[in-house]
Amino acid sequence: MLINGLLILGAYLLGSIPTSVWVGRAFYGKDIRDFGSGNAGASNTFRVLGKKAGIPVLIFDIFKGWAAVYLANFSSGLLVESELVNMQLALGVAALIGHIFPVYVGFKGGKGVATLLGATIALQPEAALIAIAIFVLTLIITKYVSLSSMIAGFSFPILIIVILQETTISLVIFSMVIAVLLLFTHQKNIERLLAREESKANIKLKKKKSS
Repeated sequence: MLINGLLILGAYLLGSIPTSVWVGRAFYGKDIRDFGSGNAGASNTFRVLGKKAGIPVLIFDIFKGWAAVYLANFSSGLLVESELVNMQLALGVAALIGHIFPVYVGFKGGKGVATLLGATIALQPEAALIAIAIFVLTLIITKYVSLSSMIAGFSFPILIIVILQETTISLVIFSMVIAVLLLFTHQKNIERLLAREESKANIKLKKKKSS
């Protein structure tokens, strides 16, 4: 129990690493939370600091979620597969809470989409990859990052329950919680979408040069 408790604490501390805040302060002299949407996440980093900062922040935030779930391999007293899955879920949730409420920078973090993605890749890679494809397709069509994130999140429990027919109850519940959590963390975005005030992503597809 002690080891498992320490692993959960470690997952929270790992998720708490405020990648965007530290990158913004160290290389740009900015606290990312003072600009754009005010969130300490990859999406706002792309918006405020550009792709040179956004790409590494996105990659590391995804890695945080994946690595937190991987910590389950060091846990003790797990006798059956369902117990391992429950531990993985606990670690993934701890990392997500850490990202949203990071202890290192006053508990003011991001929405946790990238970290949640990393955790889902570790938990259920097939569903995660399909959800990523849904996110990309929705983003290309609508150019709204927030809307794309929510639709991908809503698709996750459908993929888990209907397509993959997952039987682990805790994982099924977790997939449904994801959809609810994304609604909660995107309340301001929903308000801006309804008011048609949400910013669109600047997606530029390279065109072939005519000969």
